[in-house]
Amino acid sequence: MNVNLLEFIKLCVKEQKTYWTYHVNMRLKGRSISREAILSSVNTYEIIENYPVDKYLPSCLVYAKYQGEIIHIHIAIDLENDNIRIITSYKPTLDKWKEDFKTRRKP
Repeated sequence: MNVNLLEFIKLCVKEQKTYWTYHVNMRLKGRSISREAILSSVNTYEIIENYPVDKYLPSCLVYAKYQGEIIHIHIAIDLENDNIRIITSYKPTLDKWKEDFKTRRKP
């Protein structure tokens, strides 16, 4: 099945087919990122890294902008059950990311 993953992710967000992992629920407050920021930035989503053979489900790292701030969202993709799972989210920093916040710096 040939699926546009970015469009699938956006559709799941818009249709509320989104699950929140325990991990992301524990991390958001400490990172000053709201669920609202993740959900309402959906039209700015860009996949910047793919992890097709991740631990439980294929996943990807998504770049997004919310009210002038850049956030990264790690999303697991469950095509079979028609949903996504927000694994975690954070604000990228220049020590790990290049100025575009889409390209990792080499260790």
